[in-house]
Amino acid sequence: MKKVHFIGIGGIGISAIARFLKERDYIITGSDIKESNTIKKLRNEGVEVVTPHCKDIIKDQDFVVYSAAIKENNVEIAEAKKKGIKCFSRKEILPLVLKDKKVFSVAGAHGKSTTSSMLASILDGSVIIGAISKQFGSNMKYFESENIIFEADESDSSFLNSNPYLAVVTNAEPEHMEHYDFDIEKFHAAYRGFLERAKICVINAEDEFLSTIKKDCIKLYPSRDIESVKLVLREYQPYISFNLKGLGRFEVFGIGEHIAIDASLAILAANCEVGLESIRKSLLEYRGIKKRFDILVANKDFVLIDDYGHHPTEIKATLKSVKEYANLLGISKITAIFQPHRYTRLKANLEGFKECFKEADDLVILPVYSAGESDNGIDLRAEFKELKPLFTDRVKRDNQSIEFYDNFGVKHLLDDGIVIGFGAGDITYQLRGDL
Repeated sequence: MKKVHFIGIGGIGISAIARFLKERDYIITGSDIKESNTIKKLRNEGVEVVTPHCKDIIKDQDFVVYSAAIKENNVEIAEAKKKGIKCFSRKEILPLVLKDKKVFSVAGAHGKSTTSSMLASILDGSVIIGAISKQFGSNMKYFESENIIFEADESDSSFLNSNPYLAVVTNAEPEHMEHYDFDIEKFHAAYRGFLERAKICVINAEDEFLSTIKKDCIKLYPSRDIESVKLVLREYQPYISFNLKGLGRFEVFGIGEHIAIDASLAILAANCEVGLESIRKSLLEYRGIKKRFDILVANKDFVLIDDYGHHPTEIKATLKSVKEYANLLGISKITAIFQPHRYTRLKANLEGFKECFKEADDLVILPVYSAGESDNGIDLRAEFKELKPLFTDRVKRDNQSIEFYDNFGVKHLLDDGIVIGFGAGDITYQLRGDL
């Protein structure tokens, strides 16, 4: 059996690959800079993981895989090279992981995790996604099948290595432009290359760039093809019901037009393999994904939601949906808690962030979750002063309420209305009471 070491194994994408190879009888070890819930779970699954990085973990592995966050001067990479052990980036290892598989590869700036997990609820096959599916409680599901549903990443152009049989693109809004030298042509060329590699393509044809694709594709035109969208409640939980261009009515857990779009893309992709009635029934099994409009508490007076949204477009769309949800519940107050993620993203999208919270009645802002980046001097208090937010160092979950102290030392308690937290940092653990 081959031995593989993963540096940065706590990452959501790379941990899924490690889990997949473990199921294929590879002996897996890993390391990361600090402890996390993911690392605790990996240990419980039988993976040896050390924190922080330590060269002593490099022994006689056949090869090493490292995440995009790991620098070339990492002590473990240096030790592996010293011992003559080959080192591969996550991007470089994908051909090994996905070879000989019928890959249903889903890409896009927004919605790819949701669309992937919806597709996973419909098709039989293994699953590797960059989120925790609430249906199977992990970012990886192993299934003895040639099929694999894979969430493809454009941030480092690794989606070009995903060997797609069927490619889905939810949208192609520019993000991670530093990887493409801030050259929009390079960015678009990567998406074009991704689609050209696939036998079958399913795209959101109302996306500005995707509308220009010449390749023969199954095209979704949301404004025309998705009709009679309505929100329904089941035990205070939201479901979207809609008609899809002559294929009948479907219902799926979630809220907002974007959920109907993601579900429609998954339906069109799955319909290449299975029948509509099977799709309709299986889609009802979808339970959402952790941290994506993840409802932690729901009753007639108070709803607490954890959402991964960390880009203005995502946040604005989600808050629009929250407003509709609140109206259906008869709730009048919406409080947004925002933890900016990465200084570079905050700077690049600052004006959008200042606009996207206008649907919220109240705004609470946490310090920037740097993800290792250096402070670039943005003054949150000055930039967001027109929204009159409250600032706090952290929030705390106390059963069915959220507590925090503002910068004047005043304690606040949120236990009514809808409270929704946005961010890709550790806000999720604060909202769950894990920090």
